[in-house]
Amino acid sequence: MRWRAGARFERVLLPLAGLLLALCAAPASAGVREGLVIDGWRFRQLPESPQARTHPQANAWRAARVPGTVHTDLLAHRLIPDPHVGAPEAGLQWIGLADWEYRTTFDAPAGMFDAARSDLVFEGLDTFAEVWLNGEKILDASNFFRTWRVPVQGSLQQAGNELRVVLHSPINRMLPRVAAMPHKIGGNYASPYGDEPPEAMTANFVRKPGYHYGWDWGPRYVTAGVWKPVRLQSWDAVRIDDLHIRQDQVTAERAELSVRVGLDVARAGDYELRLWQTGPDGRRKRVARQRIEVVAGTDTVTVPLAIDEPRRWFPVGYGAQALYRFDAEVLDGRRLVASASQRTGLRSVELRLDPDEVGRTFHFEINGIPVFAKGANFIPFDMFQPRVSEAQLRRVLQSAVDANMNMIRGWGGGYYESDAFFDIADELGLLVWQDFMFGGGMQPAYDPEFRANVLAEAREQVRRLRNRPSIVLWCGNNEQEIAWKYWDGGNHGKELRAADPEFAETVWEGYVQLFGRDLRQVVAEEAGGIAYWSSSPGNDLAEEANVPEAGNMHYWEVWGWPAKPPTAYLDLTPRFMAEFGIQAWPVQRTIDHFARPDEQGIDTPVIEAHQKFMAGKGNARLLHYVEMEFGTPKNFADFVYLSQATQAEGIEIAALHHRRSRPYTMGSLYWQLNDVWPGASWSSIDWFGRWKALHFHARRFFAPVAVSALRNAEGRTGVHLLNDRTTARSGELRVRVVGVDGNVLRDERQAVTLPPLSSTRVDAYADAQLLGGADPAATAAVFDLRVEGEPPSRRVVWFKAAKEIDWGTPGLQAELERDGRGHVLTLRSERIARAVWIDFGDLDVELADNALTVLPGESVTVQLTSAASLADLRTALNLRSLADAVQPASR
Repeated sequence: MRWRAGARFERVLLPLAGLLLALCAAPASAGVREGLVIDGWRFRQLPESPQARTHPQANAWRAARVPGTVHTDLLAHRLIPDPHVGAPEAGLQWIGLADWEYRTTFDAPAGMFDAARSDLVFEGLDTFAEVWLNGEKILDASNFFRTWRVPVQGSLQQAGNELRVVLHSPINRMLPRVAAMPHKIGGNYASPYGDEPPEAMTANFVRKPGYHYGWDWGPRYVTAGVWKPVRLQSWDAVRIDDLHIRQDQVTAERAELSVRVGLDVARAGDYELRLWQTGPDGRRKRVARQRIEVVAGTDTVTVPLAIDEPRRWFPVGYGAQALYRFDAEVLDGRRLVASASQRTGLRSVELRLDPDEVGRTFHFEINGIPVFAKGANFIPFDMFQPRVSEAQLRRVLQSAVDANMNMIRGWGGGYYESDAFFDIADELGLLVWQDFMFGGGMQPAYDPEFRANVLAEAREQVRRLRNRPSIVLWCGNNEQEIAWKYWDGGNHGKELRAADPEFAETVWEGYVQLFGRDLRQVVAEEAGGIAYWSSSPGNDLAEEANVPEAGNMHYWEVWGWPAKPPTAYLDLTPRFMAEFGIQAWPVQRTIDHFARPDEQGIDTPVIEAHQKFMAGKGNARLLHYVEMEFGTPKNFADFVYLSQATQAEGIEIAALHHRRSRPYTMGSLYWQLNDVWPGASWSSIDWFGRWKALHFHARRFFAPVAVSALRNAEGRTGVHLLNDRTTARSGELRVRVVGVDGNVLRDERQAVTLPPLSSTRVDAYADAQLLGGADPAATAAVFDLRVEGEPPSRRVVWFKAAKEIDWGTPGLQAELERDGRGHVLTLRSERIARAVWIDFGDLDVELADNALTVLPGESVTVQLTSAASLADLRTALNLRSLADAVQPASR
């Protein structure tokens, strides 16, 4: 049978600049020559740059790394200090005000120089870039997030092609336009360094990562560069520019697919299309073979495909992550002229927004299973993206899974993550909520040119990522709707409506057009059935946003304003909590990386430079929370340790409350998973990949089967049993009341049954019921859940703040021995030891558990792995508990 692409099937006409580049996903074929990566780059500060006279050290030509950034190239040549160490930030702001030039030469190999089509493909330019080939300008780029494809046949030379990329300061490019506006629109964080005036912030006018301009967890480094590879690609017949495995319907019995093959045709004619399928078992078979007649230009061929009894892809904790690979080939006679490959998992995905007596539900169903989303928000993995390694990504994402997370949210102030990132997420079974890259403030979406640039970006990124089984939602932006509707100052909606009602209406209409209609349409057309949500938090442009009855929420009255205690988390029950958090410092070893011992103190300059909380004085806010529960730290090391205990215990309260509120609440994503640099932040994993106390706690409070025992401000402890498994579980709940000295005042056990996918209320105890006549300042209630096949779950409830408890001397003892898996540490204590932190100084040690409460009469064993010797581990071992950091209670 002969099928004509564009006749019986779809014809897709897209501008070349907006086409999705399939280079990363597709192997080279005989007909498409895409192996030439342009290298040998050099860089300099442009002689005409406004910073050339004051910073002449950067004016000479030097070797550059592409992919790379100006900052990392300058660092490689020791022209600037390490941006992450000490406090060099203020002295490096000139880089963002300078213009830069990258240059190289290359030869066009035989078969490329005289090919029917040759394109230079710029996978990532940061951001305002002029590109010149052999003295002729071929591109004006204006978007960090887009791929730029430029036809160059007829402009190439066989040898000595000169390629220049001139990068203009985004601040200087945009500042005159922004400064001239009679009334500004809201930005994000004003620069404290004078590189741009605070009343004319430019970041939200530029399609560039917002975090480059500074955030409350990272520095301000407005970098530039050729941040992804540059390639020369040639072909004479056909290039496959897209391979979409659209999942029309997936059940346990059958998967109905539409395989859409996008073609960029240089030579019209008859070709043969072959489609191959490789199953999770590794078996490869041809599933389609047909003749296609194509005309020059762009076409799409759609091939229907059905798979009986498919092996479906499940989120981690709910089943296996089965992955299929599909290969498309185009042949001219017997000659392969184009090929492409995509890997995907077959699953059904639905965002359920069902009306009920209160409002509307908000939860995800995967393969018909209502999944309680447990996880965190991720941010960029470094200030300078090109140096992020696959090993770094894998370490953090594996750590998320190790902490029993099943969802992570890609926050909108960074960049769209790499294919390597999504490969790992697909393999691990991590669901991804993906924001479009809008981190805050307000964009000039009323400008048609700006909006068109965004839509080209969005279409490209959705097409690049739409085969990923991990992606379950595309969200328009982060916090822009609530900023406009509710925030005071900063030229948000309230202020702008008062100053210029007509312009305010124009701004809001632009917002609704971009985030309410345009991006929604892109997702509907391109994402293969994945849902769209206009803003987080929000209710998809309903009149009220960030409400507990419907939609999703961000909650910052704990930590933010008015700085409520962590128990306030119990007063709010959302449908889906997408952000909440408490800050902490990283471990001492990480702090030692950027600050010498004499530079460390709660208010020393270097420590202050790595504390980026901008809505107030960060360490003062953190000390406020530490003192609320634990009292005043004796020194900076105690402050660091107690900050982690504060964060871990506070977030645990919120996460367990969210989980116990199932099915009303169906998601708990704390802020944040990872870091862009070493410093104080809301992360549970620091920049080096080291776990804070929070991440160890998360592994316990996100466990599939767990006990939740939460005491509120009125002195009532609610106990719930949590089961995320799809089958019922049976076990035993043990309730003990124990003195700090180890005296057991009460010990009860009961058999319990946990229904599937449930939260089961067991009881609610008044303090008097648990304590009897015991001293609340010397007593704890211990709730232990044991279920066969699941790790034991424990929750300890305290009746007084830690600073009011006399911890005495716990008498912690430790034994460290070898075993068959490495080393095992055994802990015992004479009194209750709370927040026990195990540390090995500068030795590299992976601990299976940490941040523990050790009860008298118990032995706690912790597995650890390290290349260090047993003797070195014993020497380096240090244990710390609250008794070491908290002043004795005055009784």
